[in-house]
Amino acid sequence: MVNLLIGKKILITGGIGFIGSNLARKLVDLNNQVTVIDSLIPEYGGNLRNLHDIQDKITFSLSDVRDVGVINNLIKGHDYLFNLAGQTSHMDSMHDPITDLDINAKAQLSILEACRKYNPGIRIVFASTRQIYGKPKYFPVDEKHPLHPVDVNGINKIAGEQYHILYQKVYGIASAVLRLTNTYGPRMRIKDARQTFLGIWIRNLLQGKPIQVFGDGKQRRDYNYVEDVLDALLIAATDKNAIGKVYNLGAPDPLCLEDTAKIMCQAIECSDYQMIPFPEDRKAIDVGDFICDYSAFRDQFGWEPKVNFEDGIQLSLEYFRSEIEHYI
Repeated sequence: MVNLLIGKKILITGGIGFIGSNLARKLVDLNNQVTVIDSLIPEYGGNLRNLHDIQDKITFSLSDVRDVGVINNLIKGHDYLFNLAGQTSHMDSMHDPITDLDINAKAQLSILEACRKYNPGIRIVFASTRQIYGKPKYFPVDEKHPLHPVDVNGINKIAGEQYHILYQKVYGIASAVLRLTNTYGPRMRIKDARQTFLGIWIRNLLQGKPIQVFGDGKQRRDYNYVEDVLDALLIAATDKNAIGKVYNLGAPDPLCLEDTAKIMCQAIECSDYQMIPFPEDRKAIDVGDFICDYSAFRDQFGWEPKVNFEDGIQLSLEYFRSEIEHYI
């Protein structure tokens, strides 16, 4: 059962990005006062098209979460913070580790300091990632699995989520952490693979280009449609039992990459996929199979993904067919 937010003042970092914009739309529909902060850095996920039709219903701050003065001011007066801003590219984190550190770790500490000083009663949900586990030692991967990230992004995301848990324990800042897996859907970044490989696959399909599957295609993944993730975010924000906790999200129907490609090609009915050798730079940080155990969140809150991958991909393709010019 999703606990809804109605009539609240809500701040979303990364609010013009993929998940943030979908969340903003949902919260506006529930008659909340929504403020979104986004830097619109070209390499990241922010896209003005995501909120173009409801821009008069939200407050938008064109700012960077690394700007301490802006964050200190914006935190004041809000009931909830959905802390979704982040550098998401694993490859970029290896090529430019200092920027990843600044956004995914240092800025998170600044946000929490702002909450401690100016709004200690705020409720926070922090979006983390399954990438922090690294190469799995067993399946499915539960929250007790060792944390051994294979890239800089994973290390900094561990720091970000641990800051949130520490500030909850020490200062009583009501924070919850969700470790997301492969989230996809309308408004995702599709111009490249910085957000998820599914994005560039969708672009290629719609442009009549083949999907490229690295390696043997047997690596398994689990996928969450964005609407299911929004439900989880609302639960984590409103149920007191989530405070101070870290939970995985996931799906009951994991697929290998080759089967993922087959489903996507069947959905478009005019494209195909290619098996190609792993690029060396990506091979070095690939985790192989990855399947999350989301049973802790399911058992505690009754959350279960509602949209299977076949349906979710159809919905995603329908959106981008008419919107692709705004996303490439």
